[in-house]
Amino acid sequence: MTDWLRRAARAKSRLGLDPLADDRPDDAFESRWRATVKRRSGILLAFVGVWAAAMLGQLVNLQVLKHERLFADARNQQEDLIKAPAGRGDIVDRRGRLLAYSVDAASIGAAPREVRDDDGVAAALCRALGDCTAADRRDLAARFASDAPWTEVRKARTLTPNQVAAVDALGLRGVYLMAGTRRWYPRRTLAAHLVGYVGADNTGLGGIEHKFDAIIRGREGRMLVQFDVFRQRMATRVEQEATAGATVELTIDLALQHVVERELQEAVRAHQARGGTAIVMDPATGEIYALASYPTFNPNAPGRVPDDYTRNRAVQEVYEPGSTFKIVTASAAIEEGVLRPTDLIDCTPGYLRFPGRVIRDEHRLGLATFEDVIVHSSNVGAVKAGQRVGAVRLERYMRRFGFGERIGPDFAGESRGVVFEAARLDDSALASVSMGYQVSATPLQMAAATSAIANGGLLVEPRIVRATIAGGVRQVVEPTIRRRAILPETAATVTSLLEEVVRRGTARAAALERYQVAGKTGTAKKVVNGRYSETEFNASFVGFVPSRRPALTIVVVIDTPRGGEYYGGKVAAPVFRRIAEAALRELGVPPTINPVPAVVVADASAGRARPVAVTELRPTLARLDGRPLMPDVRGLSGRTAVRILNGAGLTTRVTGDGFVVEQSPQPGEPIEAGGWGALRLARGVEGTTPGGTTPGTTPGVRR
Repeated sequence: MTDWLRRAARAKSRLGLDPLADDRPDDAFESRWRATVKRRSGILLAFVGVWAAAMLGQLVNLQVLKHERLFADARNQQEDLIKAPAGRGDIVDRRGRLLAYSVDAASIGAAPREVRDDDGVAAALCRALGDCTAADRRDLAARFASDAPWTEVRKARTLTPNQVAAVDALGLRGVYLMAGTRRWYPRRTLAAHLVGYVGADNTGLGGIEHKFDAIIRGREGRMLVQFDVFRQRMATRVEQEATAGATVELTIDLALQHVVERELQEAVRAHQARGGTAIVMDPATGEIYALASYPTFNPNAPGRVPDDYTRNRAVQEVYEPGSTFKIVTASAAIEEGVLRPTDLIDCTPGYLRFPGRVIRDEHRLGLATFEDVIVHSSNVGAVKAGQRVGAVRLERYMRRFGFGERIGPDFAGESRGVVFEAARLDDSALASVSMGYQVSATPLQMAAATSAIANGGLLVEPRIVRATIAGGVRQVVEPTIRRRAILPETAATVTSLLEEVVRRGTARAAALERYQVAGKTGTAKKVVNGRYSETEFNASFVGFVPSRRPALTIVVVIDTPRGGEYYGGKVAAPVFRRIAEAALRELGVPPTINPVPAVVVADASAGRARPVAVTELRPTLARLDGRPLMPDVRGLSGRTAVRILNGAGLTTRVTGDGFVVEQSPQPGEPIEAGGWGALRLARGVEGTTPGGTTPGTTPGVRR
């Protein structure tokens, strides 16, 4: 104890304390202690200040400067927004028959962040798909290794049901089958150029699919998928429902489209031609009943044919129309009063000389009327008519008839053609234009120009869309008249000239037995390597029927016929005739030459024959258990019977002419829409009428 006290006293002495005084420090000690505390406190406060500033800066950096990126990263880790594809709207013909529709299908997608073995999953997927290349496998592995929230492995259009089943059976982590749609064309090549096709991303790439893609494709939906910290799905919420696209109703008739494609294909093959096109159009409304191009393709697999096969020749390719263009020259000459059909034109000696060229006629006409110039398609006479019209006026009429402009608003990729300005037409060029050279046109433009003659002088827009249906509302597309091309009197005069062309001129192969036809042939040399070829031609025919009350305008163009005939009157005119016969029968147009008289039915009560109007014999459509039954149309005219069966949804084959003597299916048999019926017609009425009355054997004539 004594030692401890002594040591404490010595310590106090060293510190300047009086060991015998109290324990209070002296002033020197107090000064040294306060300086030390202040220095240490300052260092501590400075450290805290720097730390607070750093923390505040980091908070500003995270909450302000990097807020958007960090927020997006957090959402990417916790949520995925997946697009739900919309079903494309249907495409149907004028009777509602399907040409294109969407079917349910599955696509393959992946969430790369969930994939654990990038190379292994890519290899397994490729084995299941069975059609991957080494490059495809490497691409898949690279996408799985990325930090993207979602990647599409395969689109629904490119997958088969077997591939979907094989991938589903693997159960790979991070790989998902997504519900989607796939476009399907049940008619395959039928109307392929009109309908078009879609690409792998379900976007329209041709025809109606491309032109009206904005309304057909609908609106995509959105689904929000939420994940937990282990990237396991917790919930799925539909942000926006997918909305199907609008249905597009076309003006074409599938039965007639089939006939046109069949006849065009047979003509191209028979004449070993490079290709061809044909158009059937209503001259009054511009509605196109059928439009065909050959070669054709299957829109379910457009990549399997050359690109040239998918081009719509009727609207995308131009040609020099040749003598069919003389209808424009004739219209201009008659409208301007420089020529009348009876005026004489000297075509002697059968040729005209221009610098560097000679224009010749196939047949020497000598001194001929303007009517005969058109009837026999004299190049010399057409050139002299064009010279009387003059370059300025001829250019004006070409544009009035729609040449040099896009005439069909419903068609994708339509060509304008070429019309030279009058200032560029010297005497030689004017001569060429007068007979259909040095002017290029599409077959669709020729159809519109010919329809202007047929309907009394009005240029009507050709159209392929009849109506659109969206949200249960059907919006009808009304006909559009661009302008008046010529006066009705001029159209009537030109029609008379074109009737003579068919009756006794170059188009006799286009004549129909029961209908009056007006038309014009064309045989134009093609330009090959910058020069007009002597071996390659475009053979064409344009016409309308019946000529006095036109129901149809038909244009046929055969590209480069080989192996014999190449004239329009020999190659294209017969195709016109066969198409017209089928179309007139399909539409129920009454004959204009020797029309069938009304039916005379014996009246037993009166003991004498009395004429009965066909409308009085029209039967009603009976039903049994909701199913329609075949009506009895025996004794009716072919036109009336076809209309009745068409109204019942049957496509009808007709043989003979006159009145129905045999029918199939038999009266009272159940029928279904989309089926086929057959009628046999004969001049003498056989059998019984629908009412059971025995008709007379001699048809009467109603005045």
